[in-house]
Amino acid sequence: MIWWHAVLITVAGVWAGMINTVVGSGTLVTFPVLVALGYPPVTATTSNAIGLAPGSISGAIGYRHELRGQRKRLLSFAPASLIGAICGAVLLLSLPPDAFETVVPALVGLAVVLVIVQPKVSSWVMRRREERSAANDSGSGLGGSLLVLTLIFLIGVYGGYFTAAQGVMLMAVMGMLINETMQRLNAVKNVLSAIVNVVAGTVYAFVAPVNWLVVLLLAVGSVAGGLLGAKIGRKLSPTALRTVIVIVGLAAMVQLVVRQL
Repeated sequence: MIWWHAVLITVAGVWAGMINTVVGSGTLVTFPVLVALGYPPVTATTSNAIGLAPGSISGAIGYRHELRGQRKRLLSFAPASLIGAICGAVLLLSLPPDAFETVVPALVGLAVVLVIVQPKVSSWVMRRREERSAANDSGSGLGGSLLVLTLIFLIGVYGGYFTAAQGVMLMAVMGMLINETMQRLNAVKNVLSAIVNVVAGTVYAFVAPVNWLVVLLLAVGSVAGGLLGAKIGRKLSPTALRTVIVIVGLAAMVQLVVRQL
């Protein structure tokens, strides 16, 4: 590996770890970088999932204060993310690489759209929360719980297959259906994302093509980024973060489409 490739991958890992902790969608930084450096899309995805897992854990630890009092919620949601991640990883490994390379531009596009509309979704979520509070509706009934668990499972499947923007999806679902502050939901999101990344990464480590030097560089960078995101991420401009994600994501789409021509 050329030395500047190593530097670029590490820096991308730091940025992705920070973005994953604050917003989600860090994969839209690291995945395009790996593809641009010549790594096959499947190898880029598997190496990326394993390498960013430590950063997801450090981000969850950084939000430990917001996790206080949410033990029951985490114990309820975690199995859905775990099982979903296993299903998504099996799906990635079962389908031929050509299928992944065909669908991944669409997945990147979906992730980019989610990042763009995230502010609108957040505003809508806040309005629903205010309406629910006025109606004294906690959103914790059986039907609501089953719906939340089902959606978390499906997001886990998506995350096990392709991790980009799963954090945005989780925040949208939980924000709409759970009457809780955004910071405390963000803490739950970090834990669930960490579970998906660790589970999928563990599966990939044993049966998928992985570049372990890339994994090491991303792991070092993402741990630093996760801690940095938990400490100062709230002070950064969400618009700036989203702009970078969208630009990199669009560049990735173009590059992936060109590869297929």
